[in-house]
Amino acid sequence: MRPLQIRTRTLALFGRGVFAQLGAHAAKHGKRALLVSDPGVVAAGYPNQAMASLMAAEVEAFLFDGVAENPTSDHVEAGAAFAREKDVDLIIGLGGGSSVDCAKGINFVLTNGGQMEDYWGVGKAKHEMLPLIAVPTTSGTGSEAQSFALISHPVSHAKMACGDPKAMPRTVLLDPELTRTMPHRTTALSGVDAVTHALESFVTARRTDLSAQYAREAWDRLSKALPRVLDAPDDLEARGEMQLGAFQAGAAIEESMLGAAHACANPLTARFGVVHGAAVGVMMPAVLRYNAPVAGALYDELGGAEALASTVEGFLRQGDLPLRLRDHGVEESAITKLAEDASKQWTARFNPREVDVPALEEIYRCVF
Repeated sequence: MRPLQIRTRTLALFGRGVFAQLGAHAAKHGKRALLVSDPGVVAAGYPNQAMASLMAAEVEAFLFDGVAENPTSDHVEAGAAFAREKDVDLIIGLGGGSSVDCAKGINFVLTNGGQMEDYWGVGKAKHEMLPLIAVPTTSGTGSEAQSFALISHPVSHAKMACGDPKAMPRTVLLDPELTRTMPHRTTALSGVDAVTHALESFVTARRTDLSAQYAREAWDRLSKALPRVLDAPDDLEARGEMQLGAFQAGAAIEESMLGAAHACANPLTARFGVVHGAAVGVMMPAVLRYNAPVAGALYDELGGAEALASTVEGFLRQGDLPLRLRDHGVEESAITKLAEDASKQWTARFNPREVDVPALEEIYRCVF
């Protein structure tokens, strides 16, 4: 019997229309809310709906929409300055993983001072943080189920994983209606991201019975629902399965972390601007095959390493995403440096099969 640590800080509500309950849940935590979102979500009209719900619950809301994809500490500090000026007592992250991560980052800096770089690592927040409500509009990162904020360094573009149990959302609203406005490419990118979370967290060196259960259920949902939403974007049932699967995969990450696919993906984003979902997706099949000699028995529980790799490749094709690094604009001459960068990534240490620079270089070459 292996020991487990189960966190119950978060109340997660799932269902069509739960977004309308935002004001009622926010009123339980505060009266002045910072609403963190991005221009794309603003264009979809969701912040206006959120503001109306909050106003009806007598919660004053202030919109900060200065969030970009892969938010940096500059975005966090701008949001924290805005929140400080408005004297907020509650934070709401509305959007994809970037908005939710930025909301967490703002919470760190607003409540504990300093700058985002001070919280790179685990458990570095000394003071309690403001209540956070997460409302995802994509089905990918699973940030709403995690205590980590992934914030990019503005100069090096390194992804800083800043984690603390106090950063965990208090309430999560999972409304599949909000994911209907995702274009095909975003649906594919976020869906592939969620798939890699399920597959990597299932086999890490830190896996537990609980993380395995989350990851197994996430894979079951995601592998069935992703082809459906790519073929039929208005399939709300499949959208709901994607949203639940992404949440479960995020919960699995919280318990077990990730592996070599994510370690390889981050340098691709930093050096060549490959979007995260495409970066982890293109690396995942090779990592599955690399891990098979060590994690094959675990992969067999999900269908087998080779079958899983072929399935992920099928998702990439269906989502019109390249299967080769060269088609992402990656230069072959950069592979050694990419491998060196990947070996320094935090997630590399949790891969079930040990990875070093030569092994990572070979993985990159298999994908090139």
